[in-house]
Amino acid sequence: MLKIHNTLTRDKQDFKPIDANKVRMYVCGMTVYDYCHLGHARVMVVFDMVYRWLKSSGYDVTYVRNITDIDDKIIKRAFENSESIHVLTQRFVDAMHEDADALGVQRPDHEPRATQYVPQMLAMIEQLEKNGLAYQAADGDVNYAVRKFEGYGKLSGKSLEDLRAGERVDVAESKHDPLDFVLWKHAKEGETDEVKWDSKWGKGRPGWHIECSAMGSELLGNHFDIHGGGADLQFPHHENEIAQSEGAHQCQYVNYWMHNGFVRVDTEKMSKSLGNFFTIREVLKKYDAEVVRFFILRAHYRSPLNYSDQHLDDAKGALTRLYTALKSLTPPSLPLSGEEPAGSMVLHSSPDKGRSGGVAVDWNSAHAAKFKAAMDDDFNTPEAVAVLFDLANEVNRNQSVEVAVQLKALAGVLGLLQCDPQAFLQGGANEGGLDDAAIQAQIEARVAAKKAKNFAEADRIRKELLDAGIVLEDSAQGTTWRRG
Repeated sequence: MLKIHNTLTRDKQDFKPIDANKVRMYVCGMTVYDYCHLGHARVMVVFDMVYRWLKSSGYDVTYVRNITDIDDKIIKRAFENSESIHVLTQRFVDAMHEDADALGVQRPDHEPRATQYVPQMLAMIEQLEKNGLAYQAADGDVNYAVRKFEGYGKLSGKSLEDLRAGERVDVAESKHDPLDFVLWKHAKEGETDEVKWDSKWGKGRPGWHIECSAMGSELLGNHFDIHGGGADLQFPHHENEIAQSEGAHQCQYVNYWMHNGFVRVDTEKMSKSLGNFFTIREVLKKYDAEVVRFFILRAHYRSPLNYSDQHLDDAKGALTRLYTALKSLTPPSLPLSGEEPAGSMVLHSSPDKGRSGGVAVDWNSAHAAKFKAAMDDDFNTPEAVAVLFDLANEVNRNQSVEVAVQLKALAGVLGLLQCDPQAFLQGGANEGGLDDAAIQAQIEARVAAKKAKNFAEADRIRKELLDAGIVLEDSAQGTTWRRG
């Protein structure tokens, strides 16, 4: 049975959907005023992995990932650029889709934009007001009365006393309590019609937190299965979502809360304020997109992810070893969807350019069972990836087409190894020929072939490297190489 670490309960729990075989999942998406960075990439890839595994496990999944297209930062950037908010946000939505497609991220079933759901937000704010949880302040804003919601802080583990002790001094005087947060922002002088809507409280626009509560409830219902996002959203965003949604609808909002860990650079959290962030586009200029996806997935989603060129180089070498195991097997050897052995389940990769169709998984095999056990243990991708390397080693030893099929199929569950091996390995070449990672992977495959007494394969690898200008020199200490 699938177990998920629930941030709300702070432990792993058996996953039991509200409706049998159906899963409703909401993930907080991007605020579109700039290019996506690696933190965004982790959210997209992690929950794409979750989405794939839920579907592979037989669930009918409805996946919602929102787009915030109205926000203070968006308004500020549009003003600085002397362009409309719509033009600005559409440009960065398009860029986000390009980045996501490159990383093999499947599109969610619904991708609502905040500006399309303002009526639902207004309806929720009115309900909160009726329930005595919202009030209009003297400055025109409508705020949420935090102390009137019993259980505030249950997701983050923060008490109201702790929050008061750490509050900032520049709190709006019009709030009844410094902890209250805004639901509806009154229109300010000079703002264009693009950023304000009519309401019973006057012209204005929604606060950030109410957006996700309204869109989640509208598309998935007042009570749904999984809500995810980055660890930085646990407080205050997700805490406020709970207060809003449960305060309005008088029922539990979400059963399982999932949060992926931070991306760190030199032990510091990656952030724009620290100036140590990298956009996805910057990283993809230097590394293949599948290398970046692999780099993200071989760490557990809840653990910190340490970014560096060294770690990405290591990921590149590891992914190259997996592709090298498939390289000697011709494309017809690897079945596409429709060629399903008994006891198998067909899994489909994302429809990205250059990627193959579905490949069947034989879940009766020992390796597949080990892979499934890892994924069912709170999406333990490091253990699942370890199974892929076990299979690759077996392919290198025995040149087994059957094992290679399993390798490709299981990797496909994670959105990996769906490119043509030759194309991937050639993509890692530079002006001098194959890069170091590709050469080392070939050498390791040759060593495995020799140990298995498959000398024909070992000779084939030596000749292939020699044809590429790489000379191998064997000695008692091992194999070294040089460019001939």
